Amino acid sequence: MKNNLFEILIGSWTLVELIEVPLGDGKITNPMGTKPKGIIIYNSDGYMSAQIMNTDFEHSDTKDSTSYLAYSGPFKTDDEKQIVSHTMSVSLFENWRNETQNRKVLFKDGLLHLETEKPFISNSRWVIHKLTWKRTEQLNKNH
Repeated sequence: MKNNLFEILIGSWTLVELIEVPLGDGKITNPMGTKPKGIIIYNSDGYMSAQIMNTDFEHSDTKDSTSYLAYSGPFKTDDEKQIVSHTMSVSLFENWRNETQNRKVLFKDGLLHLETEKPFISNSRWVIHKLTWKRTEQLNKNH
């Protein structure tokens, strides 16, 4: 039985939703489009990898790095606080490299919910990101 956060996270997850929620009044937005695609993988060796892409290119003027997010590195969990910490050894965003970001973790209805621990400024407003993931099904059950 998986009984700690580290063990429960192990595996591959596909993105269901990514929303940006303002701290005050304001509209919830979709910073990676309305149909983002993404994968986050947590390995038992303590490393993770995340990639998210905006698939709404027809609504975007350019296909630049703001429409793709990628980073990998070690991760740690805190069972008491229900936090996972991602340390970004490599990242598409240079200013994220070697930075550690914490995510609040909640499991509900078989889904993994990750939320930025600390608000940040996006488009001149304080926001948090809420991401919902579902566990991937093993493609080849013989391996």
